[in-house]
Order: sequence, then structure tokens, then C-alpha cells
Amino acid sequence: MSDLREAPLRILVVEDEVLIALELECLLEDLGHVSVGVAGSSTEAIALGHRTAPDVALVDIHLIDGPTGVEVARQLSQDPRTTVVFMTANAKRIPPDFAGALGVIAKPYSERVVASALDYVAQCRAGRIPSTEGLDGFSLAPAAQAALADRVQ
Repeated sequence: MSDLREAPLRILVVEDEVLIALELECLLEDLGHVSVGVAGSSTEAIALGHRTAPDVALVDIHLIDGPTGVEVARQLSQDPRTTVVFMTANAKRIPPDFAGALGVIAKPYSERVVASALDYVAQCRAGRIPSTEGLDGFSLAPAAQAALADRVQ
């Protein structure tokens, strides 16, 4: 992993389980990143995303108002300043186009997987060709895989 600590990512956590959200916020802080907030519903997530324009939105599929994370991803990924990554145990609910998300971190996740995924995102955002080594537990969306293949060639 490269050390991108000089530019911490501003991250929106979209998770309705309070303990998971708190644990994730602590992990993000330990990794040197900044949480811009936590949202547990789609309405709250979309509003907070538009208001804070995070670098990254970590989005669960199933929120307090149902399986609305896909719509959250569609809305937030329309802003080119925000990279969406799903964090879910329900990956089969992700549509083929990934709703504009870069990829998915499978739950349960480990600190290593989250760190690797965020490093990958940071490299992409910096215009670098990111390494896919160590991305076990983080799967790229088909469009992101194709874009990476095009950049490597």
C-alpha cells in the first residue's frame, strides 16, 4: 500500500447499524481519514452527501428504510467528487451496473480490506494506476475493471 496520509479522504458512512457505524468511524480515523458523518436512511444519506460532498461514500445496501442503498449509490455517484463503495453482506442485490459504485467490500470486513480499498480509491482519485494486489474482500465493479484494464494497456 502506498502512504497517502498527506491527503486524508473525507468519508460518508451510510450504515443503519449504530455499532457498525461507530466501529467503522473509529477505523477510518485510525487509518488517517475523516468521517463527514453517518446516515442510516436513504433520505439522510442523500442529503448529507449533497451537503458535504465527501470524497468517498461507504454505502450499505440494506438501510433502516429498506434495501435503498442502491438508490443512494446512484444519487451520490452522480457527483464526480464522490466515489461510492458498497459495504454489504448482500452483494447479490447490487445491480450489474453497480449503480455507479466503484466496487464492493464484503461484510464482515477486516481492517486490512477497508485500508486496501481506501488506498485503491485514493490512488484512483490521484490519477495513478492503482495496484490490485491485496484487494481480497474488495471487488471492483465491471466498469471499474474495464477502465483499469484500458489504463494499464
